[in-house]
Amino acid sequence: MRGFMLRTASFMRAPRALWLMLLGLAGIPVARAADLQCPDLNAYTPPASPARSPDDTVVDMESDSLEAEIAGNARLHGNVVVTQGDREIRANDVQYDQGQNAFKVEGDIVYNDPLVHVTGGGGNYSATEGAEFRDAQFELRQRSARGTAAAMQLTPEGVMNLDDVRFTTCPVDDPAWQLRAGSISLDTRTRIGTSRGTRVDFQGVPIMYLPWMSFPLGTERKSGFLFPTAGYSTRSGAQLAVPYYWNIAPNADLTFEPTYFSRRGIDIAGEARLLTRSTRTTFAMNFLPNDSIEHSDRNRFHLENVTELPHDFRFFVDATSVSDSRYFEDFAQGPEGTSVPFLERVAGVSYRDEHWRLLAEFQQFQTIDQELADADRPYARLPRIILGADYGWGPEERIRYGFESELVNFDRDFGVTGWRVDAMPSATLELGGPGFFVRPGFAYRYTQYSLDDTAPGQRSSPSRSLPIASFDTGMVFERDSGSHRQRRQTLEPRLLYLHVPFRQQDDLPLFDTALPDLNLVQLFRTNRYVGADRVSDADQVSVGVTTRLFDADSGAQFLSATVGQTYYFRSPRVRLPNESLRERSSSDFVAQLSVTAFKNWNADFGLQWNPEDSRSERAQVNLQFRPTGDQVINVGYRFQRDLLDQTEFSAAWPIGQRWHAFARYVYSLQDDKALERFAGLEYRSCCWRLRMVGRRFVSTRTGEQDTGVYLQLELTGLASVGSAADAFLAGAIRGYERPETKP
Repeated sequence: MRGFMLRTASFMRAPRALWLMLLGLAGIPVARAADLQCPDLNAYTPPASPARSPDDTVVDMESDSLEAEIAGNARLHGNVVVTQGDREIRANDVQYDQGQNAFKVEGDIVYNDPLVHVTGGGGNYSATEGAEFRDAQFELRQRSARGTAAAMQLTPEGVMNLDDVRFTTCPVDDPAWQLRAGSISLDTRTRIGTSRGTRVDFQGVPIMYLPWMSFPLGTERKSGFLFPTAGYSTRSGAQLAVPYYWNIAPNADLTFEPTYFSRRGIDIAGEARLLTRSTRTTFAMNFLPNDSIEHSDRNRFHLENVTELPHDFRFFVDATSVSDSRYFEDFAQGPEGTSVPFLERVAGVSYRDEHWRLLAEFQQFQTIDQELADADRPYARLPRIILGADYGWGPEERIRYGFESELVNFDRDFGVTGWRVDAMPSATLELGGPGFFVRPGFAYRYTQYSLDDTAPGQRSSPSRSLPIASFDTGMVFERDSGSHRQRRQTLEPRLLYLHVPFRQQDDLPLFDTALPDLNLVQLFRTNRYVGADRVSDADQVSVGVTTRLFDADSGAQFLSATVGQTYYFRSPRVRLPNESLRERSSSDFVAQLSVTAFKNWNADFGLQWNPEDSRSERAQVNLQFRPTGDQVINVGYRFQRDLLDQTEFSAAWPIGQRWHAFARYVYSLQDDKALERFAGLEYRSCCWRLRMVGRRFVSTRTGEQDTGVYLQLELTGLASVGSAADAFLAGAIRGYERPETKP
């Protein structure tokens, strides 16, 4: 039977609104092949139906029998199918009231569309009054989620009201958790939903109750309370945070997160963000008034801003401040957070185009480690101006010329302060072709100081000038390897000759200059120091050789090995005050080996070897086995003479179908003690996870120990209740990736 034509959008809004509500609640689970296999809740396949009209406003109806009245009313019996576009209703008894232009369904009703499958105990529809369904059960087709509602009502204005609602992402045979709400109202026009009397049950036990909550019906941001977090540490005691999110505007928001520490008090925290076409700004703060342990106010402020200005200029700010030197010891969650000796505060303007570079900034530091000697504390640079240029000339611009310059005012409460001007014009001849390059170069460096608070007999305006000559060349050889020529191997030798005359520099101050660790990059620099206060004399040649092994088709690198050393025709004479120099014919030997993409194995090896004393100065070894992102084992060793001697083990591994284990152990051979230990277990079900981690670490600055226990319950598709126990796992366990539950 055909001929019933309804041109109204109200009939189509009900399933759309229901799907949007569940989308906002369910989140977006991501399938992974290695995850636990869970039943597919969306396996329903609707029975075949007759051809449907492409016009969504046309209603097609058919049934086994029809009882029609002269007034136009009708009753359809047996296998009734009502279709409208790709939407379908199936029932056994449907009544049509022509006067009211309404349908009434007695008995069971089945509704299907591409997004949702609904069954109910009956209902009715009117073009003027809307639709009602009783005892509705629904399943989402495109994600693992289902639920029930005692009653569903849809108004012609597109507002859906549901009573006595239950929702879960768990399979039918294992409803581990459920969200229950007395009522939910969904406005499909404003795309906002509200619920009242919302309760979350886990294993039949209520774990959370919210008298009222508001949420978006899609992926839009929405103001409202976020789920609380909880934890415990020996420094601060039990912790409970209840965050609130304020969606101020499409390009601005604020997260307000008060946190209660049982041993300290209430910390008022927040983070505000603003994004415009030209500006990105983030402001974060913590304020804990009258800490019960320290008996003082504790706070932290952080401001970060980048503003794009006209004509390729950029303004930036990055500044952090804390109330006291023990702030990071008390509130950090690991040894990496306790090792901050000082905080940077910088603001400035930069510019860059094809040839010119400009940086003008003000930089200051807040010293956190009060045990730092005055001479070891950093200088403020108020201001610092860097200007550089690079141009090409001649055929193919093979002659490159330009300059680098810097003007800085160094300020500090202790020692010598003052201005420094450093300028270095340079020119390089770029020669080369396929497989080789040759770069002879020349530079001239001039440095001038204007100093205050100098020691008696020290000049207030010392200067230094010297020429720098270099000759840099390298080659790249390639060949096919493997029985089927499936790999490609390279051999890349490089040589740098450097000549810099000696200049006496002991009367120059040391504002920002240091001797970096020797590595393969440092071998081919024209100054073995960083900073302009010292320029090393040189009459030397640096030689290095690199070989790589690639997959010929994909380009994946299997192996990379590099060795290098500097040979002195004349030993350097310039040195830092605490630097010891000896007559040597060569530098330490450095080597680097990296093995990747070999049957889930990765290895890195680095070595700095002193050939004169036949001993290693620095060494690092990392070995990793990683079949998947959540199956990883790491073994490492780090050594630097007179500074550290550490071993490390970390792992994340499944110990059953549902159980996973985590662990990390860092031990100092030099101090004969463990620096960090943590271990944890995780139980993963189809729709929930329970994770517990215990952690004990030593502050790298004070040597004090802290212990924390973190428990997290995660309801897949809803939210997590507890502290983010796995927030640090990706950083603590190298190569670990947080898995997602397969729907």
